[in-house]
Amino acid sequence: MMATTNNDEEGGGQRRRPRDLLKSYYGITEGSDAAPAASSLCDINGANFDPNVYLSKLLKERSLMELMDKEQEMVKHIKTLDSDMQTLVYENYNKFISATDTIRKMKTDFKKMEDEMDRLATNMSAITEFSGCISAALQDRRQQITKLSGVHTLLKKLQFLFELPARLQKCIEQESYSQAVRYCAKSRKVLHQYQHMPSFHGIQEDVKQIVQQLSFKLREQFRQKNSSPKQLAECVDLLLQLNEPAEELCEEFLSYARQKIDEDLARLEQEIRLLEAQGAASKGPVVADGSVPMDILEFVDCGCNGFLSNICLVIASYNDMFLNRQHEDEQLDAIAVKKLVHFVNELMKQYFDYVRQRVHLEHSTGDNTILVRSLDRFHRRLQAMNKLLPDTDFSRAGTEIVSKAARDRVSHYLLSLMQHLSDCLTDIRQSLASQNLVGKQEDRSANPSALLRKMSSSLTDQIKCVLSNLQTFIDSDITFAMKPYFHSTFCMHDVREGLVVAFIRHILKVSNEFCDGCGDKISAPPALLLILSRFCHDLEQSTIGYLLTLVDDQFLLDDSSKVTSSTELRNEARAAAQRLLNHYVQVQGLTISQMLRKSVETRDCLSSIEPRNVRAVMKRVIEDVTGIDSLVGQLYEEGIRTERTSDSTRRSYTYSNQRQASRSQWSYAPSTMDNSLMSNIQKLFSEKIEIFSKVEFNKVSVLTGIIKISLKTFLECVRLKTFGRYGLQQIQVDTHYLQLYLWRFVSDENLVHLLLDEIVGSAIHRCLDPVTMEPSVIELICERG
Repeated sequence: MMATTNNDEEGGGQRRRPRDLLKSYYGITEGSDAAPAASSLCDINGANFDPNVYLSKLLKERSLMELMDKEQEMVKHIKTLDSDMQTLVYENYNKFISATDTIRKMKTDFKKMEDEMDRLATNMSAITEFSGCISAALQDRRQQITKLSGVHTLLKKLQFLFELPARLQKCIEQESYSQAVRYCAKSRKVLHQYQHMPSFHGIQEDVKQIVQQLSFKLREQFRQKNSSPKQLAECVDLLLQLNEPAEELCEEFLSYARQKIDEDLARLEQEIRLLEAQGAASKGPVVADGSVPMDILEFVDCGCNGFLSNICLVIASYNDMFLNRQHEDEQLDAIAVKKLVHFVNELMKQYFDYVRQRVHLEHSTGDNTILVRSLDRFHRRLQAMNKLLPDTDFSRAGTEIVSKAARDRVSHYLLSLMQHLSDCLTDIRQSLASQNLVGKQEDRSANPSALLRKMSSSLTDQIKCVLSNLQTFIDSDITFAMKPYFHSTFCMHDVREGLVVAFIRHILKVSNEFCDGCGDKISAPPALLLILSRFCHDLEQSTIGYLLTLVDDQFLLDDSSKVTSSTELRNEARAAAQRLLNHYVQVQGLTISQMLRKSVETRDCLSSIEPRNVRAVMKRVIEDVTGIDSLVGQLYEEGIRTERTSDSTRRSYTYSNQRQASRSQWSYAPSTMDNSLMSNIQKLFSEKIEIFSKVEFNKVSVLTGIIKISLKTFLECVRLKTFGRYGLQQIQVDTHYLQLYLWRFVSDENLVHLLLDEIVGSAIHRCLDPVTMEPSVIELICERG
C-alpha cells in the first residue's frame, strides 16, 4: 500500500509540472496570503489541491473495492488528459513554427527597409542642397522672368486677336464652323471689354461681319433637306453659341426637323396605299408598278428604325440644345417644352393612325407570330420614348393599339368561325339534297350520324386551332402579354367571352332561326333540323364544358365570377335542342298530315265503291314513318316503351264490334239519348291524349309525337266529311292497316288504338248508312295489301 502511495505521489508530481509550466506561461499565480480550506485541499480540480490530504481522506472513507474503482477512474482520466495535452502541443507546435518563420522574415524585410530609408534620406539632403543653390543663383532675376512671362502671354493673346478675322474667314472657307464658333466665344469677352480702343474696335467690327456670314452659312446648312437630325442639332448648337434668339431657333429646328420626319411618315403611308391597292385589285402581292408591299413586321421595323429613331434623336437633341443648357430664363424653358410637346404629339398622332390602318389591313388567318412580334416591338419602342419626354405618355396609346389589334384579331376569327359554320350547314344541306334520306342509305358518309360527327369535329378542331393561334398574344417573351391591363381583358373578355361564348351563342342563334323560319331557313330540310337538334344536345352534354375548360386552361383564367357560366350556356343549348326537336316533330307531322288531309278531302266518300285494297296514301304514310324511324334512330337512342300486348289488333276488333252493336241499337231501338251524347259520355271515360306534349331526346318520343299529330289531323278531317257505306268501310280498312304498323313506333300502343278507334267512331257518326265491314274481311284486305 505504501508503494502505491509513493507511486501516486511521483505521478502527481509529474502531472503538476506541466500544469505549473502552463500557469507560469499564462501568468496565473497562486495566492499565499490565506491558508487554504480543508475542502479546497481535496478538490482535485482546484488550485489548492493537496494529493496527500486527498489520499488520506480516501483511505479513511472508502473501502478496498471503492479504492480500486477510484484508481481505475483516475487512470482513465490521466490517459485522457495526456491525450489532450499531446494534441494541444502538436497544434501549437505548428503555430509556433509558423510564427517563428514570420518573425525571421520580418527581421530581414525591416533590415532592407532601413537601408532604403537611409539612401532616401541621403538623396533628399542632396536635392535640398541643390535647390538652395538654384534659388540663391536666380533670386535676383525672379521678378524679371515673371514679368517677361506675363508680357509673352499678353502678346500671344494680342496676336490671336489681330489674327482672329483671318482665322474666322479661313474656318468658314474650310467649313470648320465649330472651330470658328469656339474662336468667337473665346474672344468675345476681351473684344467687348476693350471695344473703346480703336484697334480693338476695328477687330470687333470685322468679327461681327464674319459672324453674320457664319450665321448665314449655318442657317443655309440648317435649311438643307438632306441634313440629318444630328447635323441640324449641331447647327442649332453653334447658332445658340453665337447668341442667336433661342425661341426662333426652336421653331426653325422643329420646322426643318419635321421635313425629314415627314418623309418617314410618307413612306409608311405609301406602304398602306400599296396594300390597299393590292386588296382592291386582288391580283397577288405585286401591284401595277412592280412594288411589293411590306409585311406587318417590316412595316413596324420601318417605323421604329425610321420615324421613331429620328423623332427620338430630335427630342434628345432638342433637350440638349434648349432645355438642358445652363440659363436662368424659366419662361423660355416652359415655351420650349410646350413647342416640343405639341410637335411630338402631332407627329405621333399621325404615326399611330398609320399603325392602326396597317394592323387593320392584316387579314391573314394563319399564324399570328409575325403580327405579335411586330406589336411587341412597337410596344417596346414606345416605352423607351417615355423616358425622353416625361410630359407625355405614348405607352397608353400604344397599348390601346395593341389591345385593339388583339380584339380585331378575335373578331376576325369569330367571323371566320361563323363562316365555317355556314359552310358546314351548306355542305350538310347539299349532302341531304343529293341523298334520299327517307329511304335506305347507300353512302354511309352521307348519313345523318356521319354528317353530325363531321360538323362537330370540324367546328371543334377549328376552335382549337383558333385558340392555339391566339395563345401567341400571351407568350412569356412578349412585353405586353403579362401586363394586367392587357392580359385579363384579352383572355377573359376577348377570347373567352368574345370568341368562344359568342360563337356558341351564334350556333344556338342560327339553330333557333331554323325554328323561326327566317330567310333561307324556311325551306330547310327536316333532317337538318334533326341533326342540329342532336348537335345542340351534344353541346349541352359535353362540348360546352370541354371548350370552356380548354380556354380556361390555355389562357390561365381563375376568376369565373365575371364570365358566363357553363351552366347558363348548357341551359341555352338544351333549350335550343328542345326547340329544334319540337319543330322537327311538327314539320314531319305536318307533312304526313297534309297527305292524310288531301286523301280525305279529295275523295268522294258518299259514292265510293266497295273497298278491295288499302289506299296508296296509307302505304306512303307507313313508308314515311319507317324512314323517319330509321333517320331518328341514327341520331338518338331508342327510348323507353310500355309493355306491349300479345295481339296488337285485338282491341280494334273488339272496339269495332262494340261500336257496330251500339250503332245498331242506336239506329233501330227507340232511345231517348242522342248519339252524340253517348259519344261524349264514352270520351269521359277514355284516356285523354295530349297531342303537342313535350318531346324527349329519344327515338320513341319523336315518332310518338309525329304519329299523334298525323292521326289527330286524320281524325279532324274525318269529322268534317260525310260518308256512305263504302266510304266508312274504306276508313275501317285504312285505319286497320295503320294499326298493323304504327303501334311498333310509339311508346304506348294504346295511343294508336285510341286515336284510330276515334277515327272509326267519327266516321260511323258521320255515315249515312253505317254498315261496317267484317273484321275477317278487313284483315284479308290488309294482308293482301
